[in-house]
Amino acid sequence: MKTEETSSKAAVNTETVEQTSGRRTFLKGGLVAAAGSVAAGFPMISTAASPVVLKLQGAWGGGIFKEYAEDYVRRVNEMSGGSLKIDYLDVGAVVKTAELQTAVHKGVIDGSHLVTAYWYSKNAAASLFGTGPCWGWTANQLLGWIHYGGGKELYDELMRDILQLDIVGFFSGPMPAQPLGWFRKEVNSIDDMKGLKYRTVGLAANVMQEMGMSVVQLPGGEIQPAMDRGLIDAAEFNNPTSDKDFGMQDVAKNYYLASFHQSQESFEIIFNKKKFDSLADEHQKILQYASEAASSDMSWKAQDRYSKDLEVLKKEHGVKVRRTPQSIMDAQLKAWDKVLPKFMEDPYFAKVVASQKEWMKRVGAFELTNAPDYAGAYKHYFGDFA
Repeated sequence: MKTEETSSKAAVNTETVEQTSGRRTFLKGGLVAAAGSVAAGFPMISTAASPVVLKLQGAWGGGIFKEYAEDYVRRVNEMSGGSLKIDYLDVGAVVKTAELQTAVHKGVIDGSHLVTAYWYSKNAAASLFGTGPCWGWTANQLLGWIHYGGGKELYDELMRDILQLDIVGFFSGPMPAQPLGWFRKEVNSIDDMKGLKYRTVGLAANVMQEMGMSVVQLPGGEIQPAMDRGLIDAAEFNNPTSDKDFGMQDVAKNYYLASFHQSQESFEIIFNKKKFDSLADEHQKILQYASEAASSDMSWKAQDRYSKDLEVLKKEHGVKVRRTPQSIMDAQLKAWDKVLPKFMEDPYFAKVVASQKEWMKRVGAFELTNAPDYAGAYKHYFGDFA
């Protein structure tokens, strides 16, 4: 027999259940409505079973440069959640390296991972976006100019108006200054370099010729064999890791770090513009932002790998690592001063140079004034570094 108190409790419980059920119904309905609102009013990455697939050929058949390209590809594929997929193709898979830019323009391949020096022959200004004069800047400051100093707009002008290429591109990965390179014999002055057959690319070739060297422009994979056969006396490629992978330590033992011939460079990632414009907005942004994310990761990976491999070259292969004599680097700057006037006759080339110098005069004044004596701090704790 129910008491009045028991009946009262039962009534309260029934009301609570009804209220809870009502709230659940409201929340469920609200979530469904919200989901519909998102679908109707906000862009969402497609989760269709068939992803958009882009074919991107790299200029690298192996080594750490291929890793950098694959790092970018992986970021795009993971960020898209499966809705956009890049298939990475090795060097030479579809076209030769020298034909990559043209192949992307024509839509033979959708994209490429390369450097601007590889199409320097089409327009000398290409070198200014990667292997140009050193205004006292680093590769990271070059990227700063591209993103915030007007460089991207000038690059687009070169592609669209001057070369008339159907290409959109991003810059990624600040490279440390490239070593002067590998020499069969010691070089202690500019006189020791005169007459040597030397491998480099881009405007650096003009600079080294001005310094009295005989310059040969070879693809990376041909450098070590050419030096092994005595076709060249000295060469540079890019960094200790790539150089070790090429086997440069087997054909020369004198390795000089620091140089002004290619002191700031980054990778260029290009896509066919019609293909790029056909992509959903979120996919376009993923291609762009993944290049920025890969850029940061590359700069950190390079610190680790290059320093480790430099130690391997010294300790396991008997390589004599030296800093390039200051007299040679001073001569490089003077050579740049002699090489540039000819190219400055081109109004576009001159416009790019003016933009770069305006950027670096301001940025460099801050950074050089603000930077403490890092070398002094290093020596304080560890002693000499070279």
